[in-house]
Amino acid sequence: MMLRQSVRTCHSVAESIPFLVPRNPCHRQPARSRIAILPASEYSEKLLDLLWDGLKLFKLNVTGKCVLLKPNLVDHIPGVPINTHPLLIVAAAECFRRLGAKRVIVAEGPGHQRDTDLVLRATGLALQLKERRIPIVDLNRDEVAKVRLRADYSRLKNLSLPRTVLDADFIVSMPKVKTHHWAGVTLSLKNVFGVVPGLKYGWPKNILHWRGIQQCIVDLAATVPIHFVIADAIVCMEGNGPLAGTARRLDRILLADDPVAADATCARLMGLAAERIPHIRQTGKFLGNMSPEKIQQLAGPVTPPAIPFETVPDFEFLRRQRSGGRSELGNERL
Repeated sequence: MMLRQSVRTCHSVAESIPFLVPRNPCHRQPARSRIAILPASEYSEKLLDLLWDGLKLFKLNVTGKCVLLKPNLVDHIPGVPINTHPLLIVAAAECFRRLGAKRVIVAEGPGHQRDTDLVLRATGLALQLKERRIPIVDLNRDEVAKVRLRADYSRLKNLSLPRTVLDADFIVSMPKVKTHHWAGVTLSLKNVFGVVPGLKYGWPKNILHWRGIQQCIVDLAATVPIHFVIADAIVCMEGNGPLAGTARRLDRILLADDPVAADATCARLMGLAAERIPHIRQTGKFLGNMSPEKIQQLAGPVTPPAIPFETVPDFEFLRRQRSGGRSELGNERL
């Protein structure tokens, strides 16, 4: 029997799962997806050459296009790996310029800190962008247009979205790899929450929480196409993410031409069961590929850690348990 969703939705997995049933999704699933996992042990100017070599594997055509880089900028807490690192962002901008993009824009609408300029200055990103003359757009305060959602899991039907995002030709999601206390993980798909303008919908994008985080991730991913992913998995976050977790190193950058393949692979690199994460499983049915058999590995192995990333108790079931050298899924809760 279908449960009725309350506006006062609790963010536990048990209450959000029943509402993830197919509702008029748009189908945009490629026959095969491509990923590349690049080893990277530090944030430095070396990222430019590393990223350039990785992007060449995909033979992207962005000549004459407006490329929008959507990093994950939430807030600034000194010493805590919350945000996509500035050096990776500017390296990506330079690479897409080299590839012939007509314009490269960095755009984000922080979901926690209302003062975007504060986050930009405190993280050092403002200075990096200024030195390289890379424009930045605050999506929380951008001009908006009403858009009909291309899937209907949240029953929102429409959202007002920033013109800068709608006018972009090629959108690159640049998440910081983290666990999340309400979504399980926050990767390239969850990163699209940042395009929803806080000035209209509040902080932390309240309407998306009321209508169900897992559902809204799917609806936004169907509506705002992610053409490419550059995931910051050098220093990640585990535990009570996206703000109060602890640092965990993977020493990698992940590139992908499919956000579902990217997130499924990132989850596996974290030692988590991608098929148990509702928004990854659902988007894997019509937006991208989560099965390894449909993902072409251009570089680097998918090697899970010996100890999976820590999660909050509600998502403990995502952690793959190892016994006798084999990976076991344990009790299935989805």
